[in-house]
Amino acid sequence: MRGIDVIAVGGNAIIPTNGSGTIEAQRTLTSTSMHQVADLIASGRKVIITHGNGPIVGNIVERNEAVKNRIPPMPLDVCGADSQGGIGYMIQQSLRNELAAQGIHREVVSIVSQVVVSRDDEAFQHPTKPIGLFYGREEAEALEKEKGYSMIMDANRGYRRVVPSPRPLEIVEAGTISKLLKLGTVVIAVGGGGVPVVRDGTKLVGVEAVIDKDRAAAVLGKMVQAERLVILTSVSEVYVRFGTPEQKALRKTKLSAMKRLYEEGEFPPGSMGPKIEAAIDFLESGGKRVIISDATMLLDACSGRAGTHILPD
Repeated sequence: MRGIDVIAVGGNAIIPTNGSGTIEAQRTLTSTSMHQVADLIASGRKVIITHGNGPIVGNIVERNEAVKNRIPPMPLDVCGADSQGGIGYMIQQSLRNELAAQGIHREVVSIVSQVVVSRDDEAFQHPTKPIGLFYGREEAEALEKEKGYSMIMDANRGYRRVVPSPRPLEIVEAGTISKLLKLGTVVIAVGGGGVPVVRDGTKLVGVEAVIDKDRAAAVLGKMVQAERLVILTSVSEVYVRFGTPEQKALRKTKLSAMKRLYEEGEFPPGSMGPKIEAAIDFLESGGKRVIISDATMLLDACSGRAGTHILPD
């Protein structure tokens, strides 16, 4: 199936940067972001939307902690599923409203998506992804002892729990997503990287981990044979020598050139690195184009007037 775009929406298109974080502010920003997505759908593209879930999943974990003496806390995989439902609802409602305003009557659905990872992934031996509250030293040590959490000092602000970030291998619901696309449905899926699960014989079992959302979007794109992966973030292009006087924007480049820059260390693990890894994975799996740009520039980026465009060799 061609003509499919997987649009990976960053958290900055849902949660206002340095804003109040209220549901009203989230809805306003989501509606603005979905206006351009509606225009893209109106042009005839089939669309899957994926999204981040930070700091929302952290808020859910914090609520767990706040009432743990009265309500049993839920494990991290359930918290991730919770965030998919809430954010998905907000996106699907906003997008449906934007489509209706243009006279387009299209079904929009959210799917709570499970993403298979390997139980043997080395990430489970080396947790790196901070989540949830900041704690003092004594509290952190108690959590390590009582719950087996891995805790680190985070940016000198306190101790936080860190969880594994394993590599996504398979989207369980990819077949259903493909069927919905053929019916003309707009699908919201793999929110926050999806719910990480492992296979235990014929069973799927949730695990305490966080999957990178862009890498999960790339796997989904491969499984539904998407043409383009569009990664929306907080910068208009990808830069080399970022933050230096020699900083330079990349507008159009080939896969081999981007792989070389990645191997040379141009893209740090905590920022642009996972996006470039996702781009490489998607193109090596048969994708035709990866676009990385600012969330407010979707239409310009998809038409080639903005963003970084990475093409197969």
